[in-house]
Amino acid sequence: MAEILRESARLFLRRAEPEDIDYICALQEAADNRDYIVPFSRADHETIILQGKAAIDLIVVEKETLVRVGYLHVGGLLLESKEQEWTHVVVEKKGCGYGHETMRLLKAWAFDVCGAHRAWLDCKDYNARALHLYESEGMVREALIRETLLHNGVYENLVVLGILDREYRARRRSGLELEGI
Repeated sequence: MAEILRESARLFLRRAEPEDIDYICALQEAADNRDYIVPFSRADHETIILQGKAAIDLIVVEKETLVRVGYLHVGGLLLESKEQEWTHVVVEKKGCGYGHETMRLLKAWAFDVCGAHRAWLDCKDYNARALHLYESEGMVREALIRETLLHNGVYENLVVLGILDREYRARRRSGLELEGI
């Protein structure tokens, strides 16, 4: 199994491996996910997993069962500005609190391990569940990009949300994040 990058009470993050590609592609195309993300191709994931240095695919795993429960894509790992883009945050098991725990794992890895200065993502403006999750996890709405995606014949808006290292650290001092390493 790949190295565990960060762990919490119930979950851990690990680097995706070639045998995870079918799982990742299935998650992207699942009925309750496909309208909310712009999926990458199988070839994209193969390149990211096998050759990627500037970006990484991560797998979220239940510690007790070792069952995969989500997938994340992180870009910007080589940027001098230390700015990460979280392109996909897809949790398969919804309604279990895994979204919050996954976001805390991702932030801890990004800021505590990678030394990120800023992390950001975009979210379709009608994805109320995800917007609530991101904002409750300390991400701040920074912009609205109007009618930027064409999906099923309809132009869609994206909300850009971000969090800075100092905002993350303030949340950690307040007990809202995982303990530091």
